[in-house]
Amino acid sequence: MAENFSFDFEGEHLVISEGSKGWNLELNKISWNKKPAKYDLRSWSEDHEKMGKGVTLSAEELKKLRDLLNSIEIS
Repeated sequence: MAENFSFDFEGEHLVISEGSKGWNLELNKISWNKKPAKYDLRSWSEDHEKMGKGVTLSAEELKKLRDLLNSIEIS
């Protein structure tokens, strides 16, 4: 069984795509369990009460990902 955890949105509420069932893929800045906020990419329900699996990145990791994405040709 999953442990209890807390999260607080601290900024960067960016919707990447909107799902057909009301869930959105979003990039947010979130503090998990009262720790320093990190960038978080995951699906959220419309009311932000439920979430899907996601990836959490530090600012340095997000910058590296941005640079890597800018260096490749996406078709």
